[in-house]
Amino acid sequence: MAFDLKNKLAIALEKRAPLFDVTDALRIVNGAVDGFPGLTIDKFGDRYQMQFFGPELLTSKTEIVEALAALFNPICVVTKERLSSSGRSLENAPMDVVVGSREDAVGTVREGNANFHVDLLDTINPGLFLDMRHVRLEVEDRFRAMSGASPAHLADLANLENSAQTGLRFLNLFSYTCSFSVHARLGGAAVATNADISGKILDKGRENYALNGLDLRPGEFFRGNAIEYVHWAQKKGLRFDGIVLDPPSFARFKGFNFNVREHLMPLVADCATLLNPGGFFMVSSNYSEFNLSAFARDVLAAVSSVHPNAKTSWKKSQDVDFVGSGSTKDSCLVATLVEV
Repeated sequence: MAFDLKNKLAIALEKRAPLFDVTDALRIVNGAVDGFPGLTIDKFGDRYQMQFFGPELLTSKTEIVEALAALFNPICVVTKERLSSSGRSLENAPMDVVVGSREDAVGTVREGNANFHVDLLDTINPGLFLDMRHVRLEVEDRFRAMSGASPAHLADLANLENSAQTGLRFLNLFSYTCSFSVHARLGGAAVATNADISGKILDKGRENYALNGLDLRPGEFFRGNAIEYVHWAQKKGLRFDGIVLDPPSFARFKGFNFNVREHLMPLVADCATLLNPGGFFMVSSNYSEFNLSAFARDVLAAVSSVHPNAKTSWKKSQDVDFVGSGSTKDSCLVATLVEV
């Protein structure tokens, strides 16, 4: 049993080999397609997160942990059981540190040119959504191309005070820990504005800026409803060269219930009014009922209502480590990028 589990883990890891030079944070098991039904395993440097979405392997938890520990010698392994049928909040999902200590659950990971803080015990997600890695890296590449700066000069460019007044601007809505914005700033964006309702989450974003040697600039952190920010930015006449809109499926803020099915496309159209000609707009959702082709078509239609010459650059799902993406509700993503 132990040998079989170790062999399955080794095979699953080998599938992700193309990412080894890019990052040390990746999904190494994505459920049944990797031979582990109902289970995902994410690697965050030397720390590992195991999430049980179904009961199939619960009785084998100890053996899987032992195989994982034998193969990877982790600093920490945290297990999370997301099995509740009562609709209990994700923040309260049962978590256990099965290797290492609670202090060991905190660390940093590398992603391309960026580094990010992670905490495996901070609710369900440790601070970095792995399935959006390929888009974050593209955001950095796009700003580097727009800025015309070489990678060797970007560190200096990122800290020039006058560049914040005249340079490229990025808008990150539902920003979470601001990972998109870190990549945008590293790519040469002068200002990367983050909007999120959680002050705690934005503080983690500030920590990620500091970890990457980025100064904090006026207007980069907005605590509040992303929709409110967009409407405020419209009134102020603000414009951006890149926008990322990656909302939760459902959210509540000051009595307003955001529903991605009902409110996303009107928000896309509003965001399009903030986009400079030559800019890009990435929209994504983990809502399992969305169809990728229909989603991309609807996003383009909403943006085209403001920019008639807008075109879809790509439509895609999760990155290569999410093998079998879309086969279950626990591993799904629709994303599209529009250029104007």
